Amino acid sequence: MTSHEHTVPGELGDPAVQGAEVAEPGAVTIVVPTFNESANIRQLLHRITESVPARLPCEVVFVDDSTDDTPEVIREAAQDCPFPVAVLHREEPVGGLGGAVVEGLKAAASEWIVVMDGDCQHPPSLVPELVATGERANAALVVASRYIKGGSRAGLADSYRVAVSRGATWLTKALFPRRLRGISDPMSGFFAIRRSAVTAEVLKPLGYKILLELAVRSRPRQVAEVPFVFQDRFAGESKSSAQEGFRFLRHLAGLRTASPVARMVGFGLIGASGFVPNLAALWALTVLGLLPHAQMSSHGGTPLVLAEILANQFGVAWNFLLIEQLLFRDRRAHRRWWDRLGRFALLANADLVLRIPLIALLVDRFGMGALPATALALVLTFVLRFVGTEALVYLPRRRGNRTTARRAV
Repeated sequence: MTSHEHTVPGELGDPAVQGAEVAEPGAVTIVVPTFNESANIRQLLHRITESVPARLPCEVVFVDDSTDDTPEVIREAAQDCPFPVAVLHREEPVGGLGGAVVEGLKAAASEWIVVMDGDCQHPPSLVPELVATGERANAALVVASRYIKGGSRAGLADSYRVAVSRGATWLTKALFPRRLRGISDPMSGFFAIRRSAVTAEVLKPLGYKILLELAVRSRPRQVAEVPFVFQDRFAGESKSSAQEGFRFLRHLAGLRTASPVARMVGFGLIGASGFVPNLAALWALTVLGLLPHAQMSSHGGTPLVLAEILANQFGVAWNFLLIEQLLFRDRRAHRRWWDRLGRFALLANADLVLRIPLIALLVDRFGMGALPATALALVLTFVLRFVGTEALVYLPRRRGNRTTARRAV
């Protein structure tokens, strides 16, 4: 079991409340992912209490990955709330903040789900407007945007964070122009979505940009936006870091290569980049003399062939590391890393063995010139290597996926 649901008076787990949890038009579940936000909890719940009118049925679901006393603070603060409050503490923070939001989407009982941060930078006073806008526009997704008229990113700490935010926004919109059409702020962590528009099982979050994940993998047809002013943190420090930045780039790569064609293109680009470590290793083995008697000469010979083979392994290792992180991150659980590496290396080296006789066949049997025969052989072996990598390295075994089923809440 990877998570525990804590029951507090008046929350989702309380049997006395279960009968009142009928999702009616306009009812809202506020999902708040938290990581060490104990200093912000009371203020956040106070603002929600003041902002959400009694006529709007409301519940709050905290999905917590904290290592501090945040769950206890939530339970204590919930005593004074007029609406149900639930705490789902995850022992294993799979998928980061985005994974926490997915758990909250599964737990939500209302027609509308509003996702917001726990640091008070997203104003709860906007929750009713998000839901009302969705109802009026018959939208499935309503994004609180900093980049439309009336919005502001004033709460970003400094010019560096402003530049990073703008750069990430530009990059994502450039990579997904169709999927993000009509969304001016795909980096926003504040939005409302209809429960019927969410298929949690198709989501594969990595890090904290869950709106991007939702928009790309299960893009709702009708989208609306409302402006909002990104506010200063009430307490604590930002969780943004260089590590989160790398996770974001990995997430982008995974989303962009989700289709087979895009994955094949990425596979080819990674393969081409493998020439750099390959040639660097060959230079070190020959010119620097790391492999005795393998210096370059017009006569070649066994030492030089051995150097070529060894250098190729550096390219293989480079390619393996990149496709693991960028192309097949979500398929690595089906086999152990050494099994995947061995299979990949076998396929990569078989490419070398296959290419030479294939070129000879094209030249001798079909009368092709050496250059076009080599080019065609490169294309054919590349396609075979890509298909083989997908089928033999990263597809699940026939006996089924051994992934442990997680508790659905």
